[in-house]
Amino acid sequence: MPDYICVPYLMVNQPIGSFYLTKLSWKDLLDIAATDIRRIENETNSGDGFDSYLGIQREVTESRVKEISEYVNTFDATFPTSIILAISSKEYSFKGEKVDLQDYLKMDTEEDYDEIDNIIITENQLKIRRSGAVASVLDGQHRIEGIKRAYENNLFGDVFDLNVTIFVDLDVDDQAQIFSVINKAQTKVNKSLVYDLYEYAKSRSPQKTAHDIVRALNRMERSPFYKKVKILGKVVNRESETIAQATFVELIMGCISDNPMRDRHDIRKKRRISRGYDRNKYVFRDYFLDENDVAISKILWNYFSAVREIWPNSWQVTENGNILNKSTGVIALMRFLRYIYSENNLNPDTGVDYYVDVLRNTGLNDGEFLTEKYIPGSSGQSKLFYDLKGKK
Repeated sequence: MPDYICVPYLMVNQPIGSFYLTKLSWKDLLDIAATDIRRIENETNSGDGFDSYLGIQREVTESRVKEISEYVNTFDATFPTSIILAISSKEYSFKGEKVDLQDYLKMDTEEDYDEIDNIIITENQLKIRRSGAVASVLDGQHRIEGIKRAYENNLFGDVFDLNVTIFVDLDVDDQAQIFSVINKAQTKVNKSLVYDLYEYAKSRSPQKTAHDIVRALNRMERSPFYKKVKILGKVVNRESETIAQATFVELIMGCISDNPMRDRHDIRKKRRISRGYDRNKYVFRDYFLDENDVAISKILWNYFSAVREIWPNSWQVTENGNILNKSTGVIALMRFLRYIYSENNLNPDTGVDYYVDVLRNTGLNDGEFLTEKYIPGSSGQSKLFYDLKGKK
């Protein structure tokens, strides 16, 4: 007799048909959901599943799995949206080999064949056969793989229930339609909005510190970033705003931590935070750990004030073609700041005049920071950094 997972459910009726809402523990979900890439490859090659129907191969992205495996171990981890599964009500086999329904119905003999209930629906509960191949994942494979990775690395506890939506005996074309709608209709959340929400956080974190500094620099009239930041990632004043809030926040976080989420978690759990970082790269980390966010703000203020003084036109102009005050320029400038800060053992009291001298010695002229020379993107960022560094 097969082993079954028994759970209560709610039935939902929509034009596509009926489906079932329930919750499963992460352990039970791993027992029934087939997500790993070998299963996907096999299904695609055999032509049995909706991956083959769509003509795609859904790869599990390693970076996303790693990110989720770390996230599920944080104090406020949550996946409120549903994992979507498709389950065939029965599994058919002949002489021990799995066969599809059409082949099963063509059989002339009643010998050596078998059928097993994958899911049994009663008035009060769903009974789902505990088998690693019983459910196909239409949405949520990275969440499942991330949880699996966390468990394998002994990073995961016992309590984590997940919302699950189950479609039973859904045709392959309907599975493909659901998959397509999910992936086409989803809109990515504006990253600037995500970081802006850290304003309401009560505890410290690299995210909150970076957000608060960006907001302050954008708000203060004498700041080199006064009204230059696209808050929430949207342009309000095209005459002044040139750098996205999320870009600037992430640049500051990159000078604090290699894993801001982990630091945030450890701070909330009142754990000891490591200072064992590469100080040439994470030049703001000690200030952050000492809760001296003012020092970080002061460094950025003085350095970019020097940028404004040496290259006033390029820093202020917003017309297309100029890159110094946009992401290409600001990313390169932040990289150069980290370089000169670590190389010369600077500190928050290093004044604007020092940075002015450094930038003047680069030999770069106001007005030459153009897209023809510095192509927007990583190549332009690297070229500007090496031009700054090479002529220093």
